[in-house]
This record gives sequence, structure tokens and C-alpha cells, in this order.
Amino acid sequence: MDHTDLYINGAWVPTDDRFDVVNPANEAVLASVASAGIEHADAALDAAEAAMADWAARTPRERSEVLRKAWELMTERRDHFAHLMTLENGKAGVDARGEATYAAEFFRWFAEEAVRADGLITHAPVSGARIMVQHKPAGLAVLITPWNYPAAMGTRKIAPALAAGCGVIIKPASETPLTMLALMPLLEEAGVPKGLVNVLPTKRTGPLVDHMLHDPRVRVVSFTGSTGVGRTLLKSAADQVLKPAMELGGNAPVVVFEDADMDTAIEGTMLAKMRNLGEACTAANRIYVHADIAEAFTKRLAERMSALKVGDGTDPSVDVGPLVNAATRDKVADFVADAVAKGAKVECGGKLPEGTGYFYPPTVLSNVPEHAECVQDEIFGPVAAIQTFTDQDDVIRRANDTEYGLVAYVFSGDFKRALQVCERLDYGMVGLNRGLVSDPAAPFGGTKQSGLGREGGHEGMLEFMETQYISASW
Repeated sequence: MDHTDLYINGAWVPTDDRFDVVNPANEAVLASVASAGIEHADAALDAAEAAMADWAARTPRERSEVLRKAWELMTERRDHFAHLMTLENGKAGVDARGEATYAAEFFRWFAEEAVRADGLITHAPVSGARIMVQHKPAGLAVLITPWNYPAAMGTRKIAPALAAGCGVIIKPASETPLTMLALMPLLEEAGVPKGLVNVLPTKRTGPLVDHMLHDPRVRVVSFTGSTGVGRTLLKSAADQVLKPAMELGGNAPVVVFEDADMDTAIEGTMLAKMRNLGEACTAANRIYVHADIAEAFTKRLAERMSALKVGDGTDPSVDVGPLVNAATRDKVADFVADAVAKGAKVECGGKLPEGTGYFYPPTVLSNVPEHAECVQDEIFGPVAAIQTFTDQDDVIRRANDTEYGLVAYVFSGDFKRALQVCERLDYGMVGLNRGLVSDPAAPFGGTKQSGLGREGGHEGMLEFMETQYISASW
């Protein structure tokens, strides 16, 4: 691997303290990566503060051109980043290439948004004063990214922060730090000033992040990960009253009505369930199918899932790679065992394979009871848990009966009814006859325990800006 040290102030900084990154397909060590300490966090904050002073003073167009160049370079090197993600994350080639394309697109989208931080001037109706509103860079941002999307979760935060004029420190997941480290030379080539973006892999995340969140120069914390960790970060952020952007857990329902187009519903469910091997907060977790079509739907879904090829994602013929680590694989296996013990039927898969690597086969469960653990928690793996319904009001109630509110999916041939159902679902995003909602141009985020704020869209840049109002008379 080319880069395994910390990236601070445009330089590679080695440390004696290191940790291993493992290939989940064969359990071999890919690289030994430097682990950041408190002194490295302070150095990164110093560098980001100095670099931001110049960056924030640049015109929006100058910042835009740098981001545009980053998109061009990452698009040219898509296959390189895809291969690296397969090695450290395990995802199959098609998923890895899709993520690399998606990740690069955030640079292009926010290159366009950088010049559109629009304010306003209006006339106060009572005082007669002019109300002038503008958006300014909020300050230094700490970005904490997960292992399931090693590239896209970084670029989805870096791009809007730079578009807004902020300096950043990134703490990538310890399972998958190599992709974010590999991105840094590309950003240098695109024209990002040294010190503006810093990367601090570490095996002691808690103390390092807590230290940075208590530095008065930090004004934004952006986190993607579990709701439990998000709650902890919010407590730390409260001490400095930081702007929090939190993209947390999910428990996505899929509702398939009896009038749904079966082909569309199957394809959409496959995409919602199996994109990234189910290791996504947007993954279909509870699949509610109308009783009139449940048998046919289950049969076809099981056929599709059984046909997927499992193996090392570096093989271009493989559809499904390994899960990221042993703990994730074992949790998925436990979910299946619990559901079966409580009455669920295995339609395909469901058996832990022998040999090396953290593999689990695509699995379809039918007759899954409400009290099964896999419908109460995120599966984060290739398991489709099917339940049935007959009443529209009842399925909406069941779909909403969770502390999470990230994304839901609805399939119906009656567009009027489908939209009415979408509006009653307590979720930040809904896929209507689609199994994919993620788009750099759209505001990504949830309700309830699934987070605060939005990433992507116009809203994504505003998470890194403060609104300033000036009252004037002339």
C-alpha cells in the first residue's frame, strides 16, 4: 500500500503505534497503519486553522474549480479506488465501482453548489430597516466516517465542507482507512492547499475524537455510524455547542402492495437489500409483502438471491463478497438462528460456510415473526426477512413502529395511494417504486433516532455554514 501513515499539513507522518488492516476475503493483513494520538490531533487542528484562513477568503469560484478537478481525477482513477475498497472492505467489484463513481460525484455536485450559497436582502415590514442575510464558513469540522463506504462517506463530508470554506480533520474507520489515505494525493493534485484536509486513522477513536470536540476551534462535527455512538458524540458536542450533522442507524421497511409490478418490486427489493451486501443503513431490513402476492414474491426473491455468486470481490464474476469482519458475520448468523428458532422458514441460504473469509450466503427468510431480533435491529448483511400484511393502515403502523426513521421503500401500481402512504411514513427518505434513494443532489438524512441534519443536496453545504443577519438602513 502506498500510504499508511497519518496525513497532517500535507505531509505523511509515521508513528511507532500502528494497527493492522485485514482483507476480509482471506483474513490476511493488508497493511500496518499509523495510529494517531492527541499530539497528532493538535497538529492537525493547527494545520487546518492556518489553511482555512486563506481558503475561506478565496472566491466561491476558486473553491469550485478545485472541487471540479477532484471529480475529474477521481473519475479517471475509479478502478484504482474500487480495487482498494474491495481489498479492505470486501465488497464485490460492481459495488466498489459503483461507490467510486458515487463518491466522485460529490466533488462535482458541491463544485456547483460552492457558487450558490445564496443570501437575501429584504425590507423589514415594521422597522423599515433592510434585512441582509448571508452564509459564512462555520469553522473547523471534525469528520468521522464508517467502514461500509470507505470513499463515499468521506467525500460526502469533505466536498461540502470545502465548498463552504472550512478546514477538516477526518477520522476514518479503523477497518477501512486506506481508501481515505489514498485520496489525499489526489486532492493535492486538484489544488487543495496543504493543511486544509487532514486524515487521522487511530485505534483509540473515543479519546482522540473527544479531545478534538473540546477544542474551541472546532465548530462542526459530522458523523456517520451507529445511533449509539452518535448519542455519545452529541454529548461531547454539547459541551462546546457544536453544529452536529449525524447520519445514524436505520431499520428500513419495504412495503409491497398487491397491485405492485412484480418485476419492479423484485428488482427494487434486490437493490435495496443487496446493494453493498446489505451493509448499509439504507438497506431493506423488514420486507412487508401483501398476503395475496407473498408466495409468488418470496419464490422469485429466493431464486434471485440463490443465483448470486459468493466469493472474493477481486474476481469480476463475483456478486457477493465477504462481510467486513468476523463480528459482523457472526451477528448476521445469530439473527438468522434466532428468527428460525422463533418460527421463520429458510427459503434459501442460512448456513455459515466453512473456510477462511467472513462470508455469509444471500438468505431469504419467510414467516418472520415481529419479535425476531432481525426485524428489531439492523441486520447489516445479506438476509431478507419477509413478513405479510393485508391492511394498509396496519402495515403503515408496523413500518413506523421503530425508533429509526432513515428510509422506507414503497411498491405499488396505484400512484395516488403510494404517495399517500409515503406521506404517512415517518422517514426522512422514501423510495417509491425504486430500491435506491442515495443521490448527491438530494438531501440524505432521517428522522427520530436516525440522525440530525442532511448530507447532499443544497442542504449538505449549509451544514458547514453559519447564517449571519445584518440589519441596516439606507
